Amino acid sequence: MKKFFRNEKGFTLVELMITIVIVGILAAVAVPIYTANIKKAKMSECDAALGTIRTALRVYYATNDPSPAYPDVTADTEVSTVDALDIDAADLDGKYFNPEHYTLESSSTANTYKITCRTDLAIGTDSVRTLDHEGALSGGQ
Repeated sequence: MKKFFRNEKGFTLVELMITIVIVGILAAVAVPIYTANIKKAKMSECDAALGTIRTALRVYYATNDPSPAYPDVTADTEVSTVDALDIDAADLDGKYFNPEHYTLESSSTANTYKITCRTDLAIGTDSVRTLDHEGALSGGQ
């Protein structure tokens, strides 16, 4: 006669299916949160570099005696190529962005500047983040 083992150890199919469904639900919730946090980290890096460039512009402005002014830089000039600001390419080289992402346009006659961070390559959307001489930060949300 066959003996039936009632004390077998292990999981039933139903228990395994419930576990798989719970793990799937947790993954479905966690992935969008993780993606949003990565995008926030990229924007924080971009904002920090824009602040570094702004500080260099303010130092240039303050030390340009006798008449304070920003350097004359044509539109879409890569920031690390502007020798007057004394910004090294390594200062702008981060995890998500490199010096090619940042451009500067400034005018000594109008005393204005506009710093742009092209976020399209790092985030995957066609957008830019800009900081102007008034401190207004826009784009790349």
